[in-house]
Amino acid sequence: MVSRALLPALILIAVAISGCSGDDDAGSATPPGDSSPGATTSLGATDAEPGSLAWTSLAPMPSPRSEVAVGELDGRIYVIGGFDTSGATRTMVEVYDPATDSWSEAAPLPEPRHHAAAIGYGGKLYVFGGYLVSFRSPTSTVYEYDPATDQWADVAEMPRIRAGHAVAEVDGRIYLIGGATFGPVDAPLNIAEVDVWDLATGEWSAAAPLPTIRDHLGAAVVDGVIYVIGGRIEVDIGLNLDANEAYDPLTDAWTALAPLPTARSGLAVAALDGTVYVMGGEGLEGTFDANEAYDAASGVWLVMPPLPTARHGMGAAVVGDRIYVPTGGPTPGLSVTAANEALGVVAP
Repeated sequence: MVSRALLPALILIAVAISGCSGDDDAGSATPPGDSSPGATTSLGATDAEPGSLAWTSLAPMPSPRSEVAVGELDGRIYVIGGFDTSGATRTMVEVYDPATDSWSEAAPLPEPRHHAAAIGYGGKLYVFGGYLVSFRSPTSTVYEYDPATDQWADVAEMPRIRAGHAVAEVDGRIYLIGGATFGPVDAPLNIAEVDVWDLATGEWSAAAPLPTIRDHLGAAVVDGVIYVIGGRIEVDIGLNLDANEAYDPLTDAWTALAPLPTARSGLAVAALDGTVYVMGGEGLEGTFDANEAYDAASGVWLVMPPLPTARHGMGAAVVGDRIYVPTGGPTPGLSVTAANEALGVVAP
């Protein structure tokens, strides 16, 4: 695990950068050598001192995609669905093994998905909702993948259709948070409801609603508390948010916390050793390489080494003492990259 003794040395002043854009808006790439929006002073990704945090480039994604679902199961990272370079929605599932730095392919999803959410638990991988093809086709389907048989099954229906949502697991219960659904005249409408699926009973219940309703947000768990960060309003990245709110399942209550220094959406969020890392995202001015981390114990935001490849529409997963961030879009809107990068402590 990353030693918490490292964190005080990494506390720097984080500069909030305003920014925003939409999945189907065109955008321009960040010029080579220039900082992307939200870049902040931090430890570099190269020439890092032993014992410090740094990024490593790993085996590239065989089939670059964006707006994927990413989940960890039994030490492997599953990258599910999303858009390919042509803009087609895919059923493809590719699996990264950190132990061998190699990729393999699993059975495809029964139907194509983008903007879905995934999580592994109890030896199975679950994929929730997402859009079937267009942004006018969100779904309520829950798929379960069994790696022992390499097969998918349609196992449940969410209480409501949603896409661009976040997912988290606490004590065998899966929380579906925020996202977007249909509104009037096919306009996207944000979801405040938090739906909870008990894996032991298969029953659904409702938790306290999300205080700041939004989509394209991220979530991670520290000590049984769910931290829900960033996002945007009604799929408009001109309306990016800096929201940082925590949900405690024991009290069924939300708490507003120190805001995300760089408002953004379409980001990747993961927790490691008591710290929630918020990486990448997109805005009207481009994609972000910002990597800002919330220390749950102190309530302080830390500036961390920036993503080597600025991007959005990716996910993050933790295996051991490293955070892995595969694929995504290097420019706002439709774009893809084969980047596969991991953040961890540099060996002595």
